[in-house]
Amino acid sequence: MNAPEHIPTQALPSPTRAAMGHSHIHESARAQVAGAAHYIDDLPEVKGTLYAAPILSTVAHGRLNGVDASAALALPGVRDVVLASDVPGDKILAAFAHDEPVFAIDSVQFVGQVIGLVVADSVMEARRAVRAVKLDITPLPAVLTVQDALKAQSYVLPPVFVRRGDAATGLAQSAHRLSGAFEVGGQEHFYLEGQIAYAMPLEQKQWWVYSSTQHPGEVQHWVSHALGIDNHAVRVECRRMGGGFGGKETQAGHLAVWAAVAAHKLGRPVKLRLDRDEDFMVTGKRHPFAYEYDVGFDDTGRITGLKLHMAANCGFSADLSGPVADRAVFHSDNAYYLSDVEIASYRCKTNTQSHTAFRGFGGPQGVIVIEAILGDIARALGLDAQDVRLANLYGKDASTGRSVTHYQMAVEDNILHELMPTLEQTSGYRQRQAEIAAWNAHNPVIKRGIAITPVKFGISFTATLFNQAGALVHVYTDGSVQVNHGGTEMGQGLHTKVAQIVADELGVPLDRVLVTASDTSKVPNASATAASSGTDLNGRAAQYAARNVRDNLASFVCGLDGCGAGAIQFAGGQVISPKAVRSFDAVVKEAYANRIQLWSDGFYRTPKIHYDKATLTGRPFYYFAYGAACTEVAIDTLTGESRVLKVDILHDVGHSINPAIDIGQIEGGFVQGMGWLTTEQLVWNDKGYLATHAPSTYKIPATGDIPAHFKVDLWPEANREDNVGGSKAVGEPPFMLAISVYEALRNAVAAGRSGVDAAAPVVLTAPATAENVLRALGRVGRVGD
Repeated sequence: MNAPEHIPTQALPSPTRAAMGHSHIHESARAQVAGAAHYIDDLPEVKGTLYAAPILSTVAHGRLNGVDASAALALPGVRDVVLASDVPGDKILAAFAHDEPVFAIDSVQFVGQVIGLVVADSVMEARRAVRAVKLDITPLPAVLTVQDALKAQSYVLPPVFVRRGDAATGLAQSAHRLSGAFEVGGQEHFYLEGQIAYAMPLEQKQWWVYSSTQHPGEVQHWVSHALGIDNHAVRVECRRMGGGFGGKETQAGHLAVWAAVAAHKLGRPVKLRLDRDEDFMVTGKRHPFAYEYDVGFDDTGRITGLKLHMAANCGFSADLSGPVADRAVFHSDNAYYLSDVEIASYRCKTNTQSHTAFRGFGGPQGVIVIEAILGDIARALGLDAQDVRLANLYGKDASTGRSVTHYQMAVEDNILHELMPTLEQTSGYRQRQAEIAAWNAHNPVIKRGIAITPVKFGISFTATLFNQAGALVHVYTDGSVQVNHGGTEMGQGLHTKVAQIVADELGVPLDRVLVTASDTSKVPNASATAASSGTDLNGRAAQYAARNVRDNLASFVCGLDGCGAGAIQFAGGQVISPKAVRSFDAVVKEAYANRIQLWSDGFYRTPKIHYDKATLTGRPFYYFAYGAACTEVAIDTLTGESRVLKVDILHDVGHSINPAIDIGQIEGGFVQGMGWLTTEQLVWNDKGYLATHAPSTYKIPATGDIPAHFKVDLWPEANREDNVGGSKAVGEPPFMLAISVYEALRNAVAAGRSGVDAAAPVVLTAPATAENVLRALGRVGRVGD
């Protein structure tokens, strides 16, 4: 090893603070504000690019007899029509259940199913031509509701049953007993950037596909499967998405396959972008759920027996409905110990869009049912719901009893015994509860309600094999650092956090680290960026890759200075040994001259997790993320209108890698959950047509819906498991904090009911639109009455 005589050894400025644990702006923020951040539709197009538009079914269920495209083909600019017969490989998508055709073959299964594409020289020529295509479809009976699916035993997957103890005996011996039923609706993802793909044929049967996807690896697999070629021949790239929320986990793959099949037929690049109406009609939503429950409890409200029936509307194919419904089962306890419980989960097949992943992935549909049950118990006993919830919490740790879930996982890190009372005090819950009671006693029209609800959310993919990640870290000879990992950026700040992790591992300033586009040709077989595990998995893999490079540099420097490698420190852009302080850039340059490897890969697999898919028992989660929200609402008992007045949140993100980004995720998740439960109503008519398919009829929360009092605090404790930087996942858990809105609304409805037993359950269908609030108040009849 040559001595690097020209490396400066004089004292340099003191190290700057670490990147992790501090707020840094999103890595693309400035470019996004300036309009300089490229999304797929902004990319320069290759010469000869054509444009596709989808041909959609107009019937919910029917026999597809034929497609007459002659009039469309005669229009200016139209190049061809692409149908199922044009798929060169498997005509069934490479989805988990292998139950969904690329294009409709001999039947249609929902209004909006893609039968084929029209390909033209421009977007508008393709869209105009679609309207000239004539479909010959013989209508068949359609299953459009969960109730009809249950009667017909129409399922995309078999029902699942989970039991612990003896629910029947627990119910029979309970001091009190309640039963009830209610429903929660689905939710449109409403990402700012709609679904889009751009497929380009390359030389020697190779392909380059730009896809707005949370799972480039799956898109690669699906495209190669449909084209009948090897995975290695397909490169999928995604620099960023304009939002995903789960809607681009599997269903981005459809567009990529459709565009690739069209490009294969015509031998030209093809871009396919759905407009907003098409996106609504074609893509799946959050799964609507219907519930029935029978619960027994003692005088304190502690649950002593529970039978729970959950039916998920899955749409026409399985997609991700199995794991979504499984997670709903896993989270139907939320934060509470259930000693004797029996849960039945039905995965109903209906002739609607195939519902898919959405932030929380079934967790919200599980959490809301137990929170509603506890709210009803408190009302039946005349107790404060906060006290009932505290009485039912899991034990503090695995040694205290009442600490094992119904799926046999020990709860070892429960902080809710401290977190919930802390929020109760900081939010002034008890005082406000008394003030609201006084208000409701003197105001006959406007009624108020308040509620605190907790969250215990399991972090990991429930499919164990997806809990792995890879990354590459390249250090260039000028000391700059490039990172590539298997995760995708959808606005949530994943690339920013990964850059912070790598910067600290190498001891360089954050602005010296660049994270590049997600790319299947760099990190293969990457899991979806989902399950809130993007930073946990990819951040740790990138950290390991950076650590390998750092160790190489440390070994080089310790050889120069005659010390142990463990004595070498990397901080503030400096490499510090007991004998000298050198700049990182200078060390890198000299290391290269001495043929030291300056790049490395990193791989991480989540430890400890396992579970039996047949019995849904084991340890499916590495750890739990916790939180609680206190929400105050008001309703107008004459119109059914409601408003969220105040929100106080105390949430657990461990030791935050980037507090500003984490708080933004908490705020955004809460507001999105609030929309699910208050304004975002999906309505299918009796023909299976989605009537709410545009912003004019489907209402997401707007700025005017955000309460003036919206306070978010972070719980200070580090993750008790060995996670990157002591952090915890933050993407999905905050969504369920919005269930406090639903419970506060039910309390306001209870205060406004007349002629109804005050102890009776409040049946409020979600979303709590004005009409549904009036129904809960008894002011208008229920649907079907």
